[in-house]
Amino acid sequence: MADTLAGKTAFVTGAARGLGLAIGKAFLDAGTARVWFADVSTDVVDVAKSLDAGGRAQGVVLDVRDEKAFAAAIALADAGPGLDIMVNNAARTVSRSVWDISAQEWDDVLAVNLRGVFFGCRLAGKAMRERKRGRILNLSSLAGQRGGVVAGAHYSSSKAGIIVLTKVFAQELAGAGVTVNAIAPAAIRGPITDEMPPEKVEAMAKTIPVGRLGDDREIGAAAVYLASDAAAFVTGTTLDVNGGIFMR
Repeated sequence: MADTLAGKTAFVTGAARGLGLAIGKAFLDAGTARVWFADVSTDVVDVAKSLDAGGRAQGVVLDVRDEKAFAAAIALADAGPGLDIMVNNAARTVSRSVWDISAQEWDDVLAVNLRGVFFGCRLAGKAMRERKRGRILNLSSLAGQRGGVVAGAHYSSSKAGIIVLTKVFAQELAGAGVTVNAIAPAAIRGPITDEMPPEKVEAMAKTIPVGRLGDDREIGAAAVYLASDAAAFVTGTTLDVNGGIFMR
């Protein structure tokens, strides 16, 4: 994938670890001129520095619930040649019974997972629309396609909303040469599975037709494709990366 995204500028939320970090790394490997790694955790600054990408990796602390802060961060990334790729990945996952979710927790999960994506699409979309080019990628989930009690009803609802929001922005921006797509992963090895008992991870893998959990680099590869010129005719779609556990 070297040079697939040569010269492009990308902005990735929730990028201090997990899928956001994997996507940011994949973009660097694909030749992007700069990747902005954004996260609510201050660790993101050191994470970006540790990548040793010759100054191409920049860390920025950002709470996606704060529209003004989000706008300022996008404006910073959009300076100069302009922002080419926006990845809305930041999410809050809370595993809780539907009977125990408080109104405050519901609102907060939706604020991060769905409202934050709305802000990201709209802020980046406006800038891209003016230049008539750009790629927006939103991270959904298997839970948003068929529901899921493990991740919580609020998480599943937010991820379902992302799929529809992706279609809305895809329709709005298609005429300006901007594509908007979603990626729906399932059972990917990462920070969450690392904290699970090995036997539970093994049992999860047995439910997947390909017989294993996914690798975050596979999500990175999917993101590189959707962000590339090769995907110019792909918009409004949700790309499933789930090992065959959900087929449609």
